[in-house]
Amino acid sequence: MKMTGENRAEGSEITMDDVKNLFKKKDEIEEQIKAYQDVLEDQGVGVDGPLVDAEGYPRADVNLYTIRDARHNISCLQNDHKAIMAEIEEALHKLHAREKAKREQDEAGSQQEAMEQQSTLPPPFAKVDAVTGGSPAFKAGLKVGDEVIEFGSVNTNNFQNLQNIASVVQHSEGKPLRVAVIRDGQKVQMSLTPQRWSGRGLLGCNIIPVQR
Repeated sequence: MKMTGENRAEGSEITMDDVKNLFKKKDEIEEQIKAYQDVLEDQGVGVDGPLVDAEGYPRADVNLYTIRDARHNISCLQNDHKAIMAEIEEALHKLHAREKAKREQDEAGSQQEAMEQQSTLPPPFAKVDAVTGGSPAFKAGLKVGDEVIEFGSVNTNNFQNLQNIASVVQHSEGKPLRVAVIRDGQKVQMSLTPQRWSGRGLLGCNIIPVQR
């Protein structure tokens, strides 16, 4: 039997399609073995049944050629089956190893990207220390601990005091404001619309200045 692995170019990487083809070949071998076993069952001898009678003569009630041919083919196919199972195991091992290496590389890349992003983010000028459930701030996705780097037209460069944010909120009732915060070292952007709700104020959160 020509093994699938022999058909791949030397040094080429195993793919999921290669593995699928190996499993397909395995299934085909198993079907062939079953077919030859059925032949032996039809002859009433099975894989190990005797081919001679009690006196040691070849049995006349069975087709000896068919039986010997089926048993020989089963033996060959079982060797092929053992070989392809070993190839499947090796292929799966290579796939898993490559996926693990790729995950580790992606994680390292993500960490590097996060570090680079963190180093380029502007310093926060305010911090969220309370968010009321059901409020506009809560619905927008604002969370306690978020460090504010942009609130509408207010940013790190022009922020002076909390009155700057209060003024933007008062003039933006019913209008979405672009808000950017630093959360877990990452920049997170959201749209926050100041509006009347069941609680106090137009936001439903408390923001405190960050000492710089």
